[in-house]
Amino acid sequence: MTMNLKFNSEGLIPAIIQDATTKNVLMLGYMNEEAFQKTQETKKVTFYSRSKQRLWTKGEESGNFLNLVDVKVDCDDDTLLVQVDPVGPTCHKGSDTCWGEDNSSNFGFISKLEQTILERRSNAKPEDSYVASLFSKGINKLAQKLGEEAVEVVIEAKDNNNELFLNESADLLFHYLMLLQAKGFTLEAIESVLKNREK
Repeated sequence: MTMNLKFNSEGLIPAIIQDATTKNVLMLGYMNEEAFQKTQETKKVTFYSRSKQRLWTKGEESGNFLNLVDVKVDCDDDTLLVQVDPVGPTCHKGSDTCWGEDNSSNFGFISKLEQTILERRSNAKPEDSYVASLFSKGINKLAQKLGEEAVEVVIEAKDNNNELFLNESADLLFHYLMLLQAKGFTLEAIESVLKNREK
């Protein structure tokens, strides 16, 4: 890969390391030209260690390698975005990221909604929360409600009212998230199944 990289006065360029699948930022390191070339050749992310004053391949001692997927350079040619497939935790302290976060999939607002459902299921009273009241009625009621919402989506799909179709689709997804939680799962489990089917 040929890039016109702009290394700083110390001959280094910052490399932001991102999980290619979850899109979470795992760490920040620095590469010199030699580390960049070695990363390209071996497909294992290699940095220049400012403290050790030498090249080091992430995982050379721990086995927690960062397998290279792709490299992008920013608009000023002075920062790298290195997308990887991590093997094990990235941080030397044992966490998935150097910010102490789990490297799990995040579906934006949908993940926030999953968390809200969990909190209301766990903490709210059935008389104060629709979510808590539905969970209190058991899995059969949750499954029945999901079926009703699915039928309503099908009916609205046959009509020309997009607003009603989208609203029923939102209801379907909301109730599906509740049924998933009732079975002990989240969307991440479904993502895993779909990824295993990918060819």
